[in-house]
Amino acid sequence: MFERMSNGWALTRQSWRVLMLDKELLLFPLISGFCCLLVLGSFAAPLYGTGYFETVMNDGQIDQEALDNPLVYVVLFAFYFVNYFVIIFFNSALIACAIIRFQGGNPTLSDGLSAASKRLPQIVAWALVSATVGLILKIIESRSKKVGQIVAGLLGAVWSIATYFVVPVLVVEKAGPVDAFKRSTSILRKSWGEALVSNFGIGLLTFIPTFLAFLVLAGGIFAIVTEKVVLGVLLIVCALFSILLISLISATLNSIVIAALYLFAAQGKVPEQMDRSLLENAFANRG
Repeated sequence: MFERMSNGWALTRQSWRVLMLDKELLLFPLISGFCCLLVLGSFAAPLYGTGYFETVMNDGQIDQEALDNPLVYVVLFAFYFVNYFVIIFFNSALIACAIIRFQGGNPTLSDGLSAASKRLPQIVAWALVSATVGLILKIIESRSKKVGQIVAGLLGAVWSIATYFVVPVLVVEKAGPVDAFKRSTSILRKSWGEALVSNFGIGLLTFIPTFLAFLVLAGGIFAIVTEKVVLGVLLIVCALFSILLISLISATLNSIVIAALYLFAAQGKVPEQMDRSLLENAFANRG
């Protein structure tokens, strides 16, 4: 376990060096987040004032009256589908750029967007699958109350792990949803330690800056309460900007790690920015 944690941390550090070469990769999660806000607004506006606004927009349970209305399922599924499509599209663009860099190229934003656009059928298909799974988990959570929340949470975690490598499979192999799922689980079986522990490494890298940002945010709120409004607003703005930047870095590093592990597993190629022994150890058969 300690060896896997060490490898995961090393993958994170090497992914950071890749990010420093292509800082524009941060724009993909930024644009994705902005588009998701637009999607939220486009669904929230017509639903506002209706009895189904909270049902569709929040993360709580669906009440029994809403469960008996087929329209709720249609709207919720549509919301999930559009949201997942946006996320998957920009994740595909980011991973495509990371793979271009790993293969010796110098990617641009247009390269990533072009690669994702060429995979629209696969992205749409996977967004439909993701929306279906999301809707099913929501129904389980709502119908069974506390037990349903636990079951839905566990199933959601298993689904997230099993689909860890789906996006690079979509981008590179043009696979449909079933084949992409099978390939993702196959790769994960070989690299489960580094694939999952690398998330710990990314979290470790971003923990201290995030903690400091929240301290600044608390200081800003305190300053406003003590009538130091200008100082308080400045501190809050700086804190929120820092939190946003940290979240963008975390999301981008995660995609870079996924791209590196996938490239080695699928093609046996070691990115020039990565250490060969590190990736070989990542896929070693450790009982």
